[in-house]
Amino acid sequence: MDLPFFTEFVREVEMLLQNPQVQKMRLYIQHGDTDCLLHCLCVSYLCYRICRFLHLHAGEMARAALLHDLFLYDWHAPGHPRWHGFRHPGFALYEAGQIMPLTKRETSIIKRHMWPLTLIPPRYAESYVIILVDKYCSLRETFRRPDKSARALRVWVSHENEKHP
Repeated sequence: MDLPFFTEFVREVEMLLQNPQVQKMRLYIQHGDTDCLLHCLCVSYLCYRICRFLHLHAGEMARAALLHDLFLYDWHAPGHPRWHGFRHPGFALYEAGQIMPLTKRETSIIKRHMWPLTLIPPRYAESYVIILVDKYCSLRETFRRPDKSARALRVWVSHENEKHP
């Protein structure tokens, strides 16, 4: 993991990571054995790196990507809200709006990250980045093949959790 990029990334998201609602994402499995918080961190970090490379809005991307699956329920369990794939961006957007004021770009990134399921195409280039990165990370997690960034983030998250239970 590239330390300067990682340090900048952590600065962008550290206030969100201290939020109790964001920390609750650790309680829910997203794909394979990866919890929702780790999934969102991996997506957020990779999106941040890509947006920095492409000279897009990396800070807004990092924050929105960290919150893109902030729906706080187990979508694998019976009784979860129906049509999860279609509806969870709206749930995540609502929860994210309770945590912090969102820019139009952050709102769009969260709301459109499941396109084409969400039908209305994204407005910003950053939304297309998260669509691709989210699918990439989801596939890696489902087949239990995390990339190097995910492994490093898992170690970092474990270390942070020991400091702040």
